[in-house]
Parts: sequence; structure tokens; C-alpha cells
Amino acid sequence: MTKGSLSMNLEKNVQVKQPKYQQIAVDLASKIVEKKYQIGDKIYARSSLASQYNVSAETARRAIAVLQDLEIVEASKGSGVIIKSYEMAARFVRQFQDVQSVHELQNELLISIQKQQQELLHLQEKTKQLISRTEHFRSVNPFIPYQIEMTADSPCIHHTLQELNFWQNTSSTIVGIRRGNELLLSPGPYASIEEGDIIYFIGNDESLGRVQSFLYPN
Repeated sequence: MTKGSLSMNLEKNVQVKQPKYQQIAVDLASKIVEKKYQIGDKIYARSSLASQYNVSAETARRAIAVLQDLEIVEASKGSGVIIKSYEMAARFVRQFQDVQSVHELQNELLISIQKQQQELLHLQEKTKQLISRTEHFRSVNPFIPYQIEMTADSPCIHHTLQELNFWQNTSSTIVGIRRGNELLLSPGPYASIEEGDIIYFIGNDESLGRVQSFLYPN
């Protein structure tokens, strides 16, 4: 597996998840913002905090350390953890919400890209099947003719097949000309092409393009 493909697989499978201690820090800061704690209040000791959030004492300590580094709380031995700043708590919560919004957008974008990639692969597979079946159909039915309708825009109107040197110019053979309700099969060199005619011809895979360019050069 190449480095590029490994990176793509990681991007597909990774979902952004915040560390547990940071989740606890945000939850405590949110409670301060919601005025569930007042400035100067003491909150749980680390052991009580660990029990409340069902985490280890170390995880609880790291959560308090985050709040202390951001000057949201003060922690000291013997005094416990004291609420220090409502404003800093509010700023921390806003920043966290902004980051979460970015992460959510990233995840939504990755999911959207994955869906588009899957749809593209599905479309490619269906296109391959169509091409394969068309080629097979042509190979077992080589004499099914192409057809093209003649309009006044064509300079070939009112000319015979001999005058046009149709086969020499297109490498295709006209097998029929439909004019109104009549169908002329195997038209000879003196058969003319008129406005409204439907020309039936056979040839290889490039015949349709050559005939269209010959009959309608502009």
C-alpha cells in the first residue's frame, strides 16, 4: 500500500474526537458560564471529580490543569479548586465550539466526498457495462444500419450517389433510402438524395461520424 493510499484510508476512517480531560474541562467551563458556579466557589476535589465523570484521578487532574492554565480556576494545596474568571470560561467555551464546528464540517465534507467517490465508481462501472454490451451487440449484429435524416442544410441534396462518390468519400454503403412511405432498398448509383429522405447505411464504428461530416460539412 502506498503512502498516498494509506493517508486516504486514514482520512476515511478517522473521526475527530476530543480527549476526555478536555471534554471535562469544557463541561466545567460551561457550568461556570451557565452560572451554576459563582466566582469564588469551590468545586470538587480531584478525587470527587474523577468519580463524578467516571475517569481516573490523572484525567481529572489534567482537566483542572487546563482550566488553571487558562486562568479560569485557581488550584492550590489545601484550598482546593476555586472559580476565578467567568470571562475566561466563556472565551474557552466559544473557542471550543468554533473548533467543534470546524471538525464537524470536516467530517461532513469527508462523508460527502466518500459518497461522491462511490457514485463515480458506480457510474464508471455502468459505463463500462454499456460500452461492453454495445460492442458485443455490434459484433453479433454487424449489418444493423445507421440512419441519418436529410435536411435542406446539406449540400448533397438533389445529387445522385454516383455524383457524390458516397462510398469513396465515407467508406460506407447506403443500403436503403426512405422517402415518405416508400423504402428503396439497395439504391443504385443514379438514386438521388432529396430533402426529407432518411438514409440507411452500414460501415465500421467510425462510419457515422464520417457520413455526418460528409453530408453536413459545415
